[in-house]
Amino acid sequence: MGNKLVFIALFGLLCVTLSAQEQKDKINMVLDSWHKAAADADFDAYFGLMTHDGVFLGTDATENWQNDAFRAFSKPYFDKGRAWSFTAVDRNIYVDGSVAWFDEVLDTQMKLCRGSGILKLVDGDWKIAHYVLSILVPNENVDALVKIKKQKDSLLLIDFKNKIKN
Repeated sequence: MGNKLVFIALFGLLCVTLSAQEQKDKINMVLDSWHKAAADADFDAYFGLMTHDGVFLGTDATENWQNDAFRAFSKPYFDKGRAWSFTAVDRNIYVDGSVAWFDEVLDTQMKLCRGSGILKLVDGDWKIAHYVLSILVPNENVDALVKIKKQKDSLLLIDFKNKIKN
């Protein structure tokens, strides 16, 4: 009887592990398909993989795109057949029930970038609810980059602080 219980417990653990791996595989496929849809300038496929209220945060401090605004901004690029091309070269995925989060290093036209975000399970399909794109900067280049950004960031900082006060 004791061996039977151990077997059942191990079998249950194996099923849970397989299920988690299957979910990660599905999420990998969603993210890869999303990046491919942008590279192929497939507007419907790209936005079909996001939630209806999805958010895209770009590399510029002013780029906090709610879904409708991001669609409007992106449409001309997709219509020209030249959106953007991101290829994941490293990715970590974490799943907790119907929510998953990830981080990935991307090969892009801007060289190495990082994407991170959240996916939600919507009617049995994983959808991107929140995506953050960042340009990766080697630590030894940070000082030079700060000098380049200093003036514009100072002006933006005033705007952001005024928004918080109001």
